[in-house]
Amino acid sequence: MYVNKNFSFTSVMRFSGGHIVWLTVWSVIMTVIYEYTPFSWSIPWLPLSVVGTAVAFYVGFKNNSAYDRLWEARKIWGAIVNDSRSWGTNIRGYISDVFKNATETEIKKWRQKLIYRHIAWLYTLRNQLLIPTQWEHVSIGKHVSKVAKQRQKRWGIGLHEDGGMTQKELEKYLPKDEYDRLIQYQNTATQIIDEQSQDLLELRKNDLIDDFRHMELQNVLNSFYNHQGKCERIKKFPLPRQYGSMSFIFIGIFIFLLPFGMVSEFAKLGEFGAWLSVPFTVLIGWVYLMMELVGDYSENPFEGLGNDIPMLSLCRTIEIDLLEMIGEDDIPKPIEVKNGVLM
Repeated sequence: MYVNKNFSFTSVMRFSGGHIVWLTVWSVIMTVIYEYTPFSWSIPWLPLSVVGTAVAFYVGFKNNSAYDRLWEARKIWGAIVNDSRSWGTNIRGYISDVFKNATETEIKKWRQKLIYRHIAWLYTLRNQLLIPTQWEHVSIGKHVSKVAKQRQKRWGIGLHEDGGMTQKELEKYLPKDEYDRLIQYQNTATQIIDEQSQDLLELRKNDLIDDFRHMELQNVLNSFYNHQGKCERIKKFPLPRQYGSMSFIFIGIFIFLLPFGMVSEFAKLGEFGAWLSVPFTVLIGWVYLMMELVGDYSENPFEGLGNDIPMLSLCRTIEIDLLEMIGEDDIPKPIEVKNGVLM
């Protein structure tokens, strides 16, 4: 998640500067053909403006849909934060010696086990959501994939040596035998929640919680399943490709036609008027391309890029809160902003 108030000129150029080159080349070629060859024909501005308006509406719809996916993902993780805090305070308040004489050491061990495993679930869920799908940029073609990986390294998951961090957290919060067993499942996050449920059953059998508390704690686990399923729905169901792909095609058509209308209009200004069409053609084409790129890089909020949901920061926030609840001394530091990005 970008946290700077505004994008710098340099960052905007890094994001879209390469497109300015071919836009300029295309505009210059068409101006040269118009000025120095017999093929000085053009397209009337009216039909071109109609096409541009239609494309703008279509791209606007795509961007709205992409933003909805991004904002929904943020709301889901906000709910995970809230329910995680509820889980922590319920574990502290419900697991006690009220119904059965138990040592403080035994109670503390149960609390720590359930809290630790939940922290492991958070990092596991995040790790699973970062696994690339076939429609994400790191999986598309050689050039797009290369650029996406470079952006991940500079403004994404590469800022925090991500893979090693997740592995370290899982090994820290799960017993080795449990880690070795759970990591074999296709959906480890799901199995971690199931493991929590089995421990709640064990607590009920040992009379450390009653039926009401058992049910309340299980309801919190069910809410985690709901949040996980919502995240997986966004991750595994892309923005419908008829919207995601066709807008790119429409913009390509519009930019291809744009110089044919611009050069003739500016040629009316005088001897060198046609050449004034070059900067304006580049500007208009760049604006349309930026609208497309903003939507394209916003539709997948779990892609490991700079505009992602800051899952790592949220996981760390929850981790700190829960560890402080059970009186731990070794509290990790919050995730810091790097290169203007909070991951």
